[in-house]
Amino acid sequence: MGTVLDSFGKLIAAYLSKEVPGYEPFTPSDPEHLRGVVEPGDVLLVEGNNRISGIIKYLTQSTWSHAALYVGPIEGAVEPDGEPHVLIEANIGEGVTSAPLSKYFPYHTRLCRPVGLSYEDRTTVCRYAINRIGFGYDTKNIVDLMRYLFPLPIPQRWRRRMIAIGSGDPTKIICSALIAQAFDAVRYPILPKITKAGSRAARREILHIRDSSLYMPRDFDISPYFEVVKPTIVNGFDYTALHWADKQKPLEEVAGTFSVFPETLRAPPLVPEAIDEEAPDEVPAEEVSAQPAEITAAFSEHFVLLSELATYRARAREMAA
Repeated sequence: MGTVLDSFGKLIAAYLSKEVPGYEPFTPSDPEHLRGVVEPGDVLLVEGNNRISGIIKYLTQSTWSHAALYVGPIEGAVEPDGEPHVLIEANIGEGVTSAPLSKYFPYHTRLCRPVGLSYEDRTTVCRYAINRIGFGYDTKNIVDLMRYLFPLPIPQRWRRRMIAIGSGDPTKIICSALIAQAFDAVRYPILPKITKAGSRAARREILHIRDSSLYMPRDFDISPYFEVVKPTIVNGFDYTALHWADKQKPLEEVAGTFSVFPETLRAPPLVPEAIDEEAPDEVPAEEVSAQPAEITAAFSEHFVLLSELATYRARAREMAA
């Protein structure tokens, strides 16, 4: 009977793990920058595109459906092209496995870093996860898998429990639970429950570590103890160095020269013009008096308007007083 359930469970797991066609991330990761800033102990959140990802997004009300722990190059684990495995993750139907960083280059990702974690504790967290490689997913528990086949409307207070339902097998680990257990090994908080105790004069807070099975990928994003690291800006960002596919033309009202003077008058140059040594020092009086009548009229109309505006403002102040 156990063999039959296990075989049926593997079929369900394979169906849930199948990718949905037509996925296109709104903001894919930047491989070059991501490789340059990621550090051991960082949590990589992923917006997955398989069938179970959509259900987890619904249950968690979040963009993130998967989480992996960056531990650095793992000895003996490489891709056929020589790329080392640097991530530890738990997948449904597969269990705890390692993977290269390039696996999630096509996806929308986010990097969350534990703040203030010592080098020794960081090493312990990574070693804890590496030692769990090979832990399986209990596919014999059909109820545990079938809950993902029927994403019925679930009250919000029960959604976290829907993620945690399972057989209780210690080797059955989901992605966020694995990482939560690794940080729990060094007592690093993610989203602890806080209980206030003591008298009014002296109050203290007691941190309670949640059960690891109740953690979700989004918890690392909203945790007050994890820093969101954006690879494209962490080492400086110069927007002027970007190369755009097209060059948008400025709007006419922005590109045009704004002036209170009529368009018949030429705006003064921003850079002083070169002195013409051949030009006479003084302009003959007859040339000055030979200005067009239109310009003179425009100047007169402009100053009349300014005078009327000043009079209107003075009357307004008197009435307000």
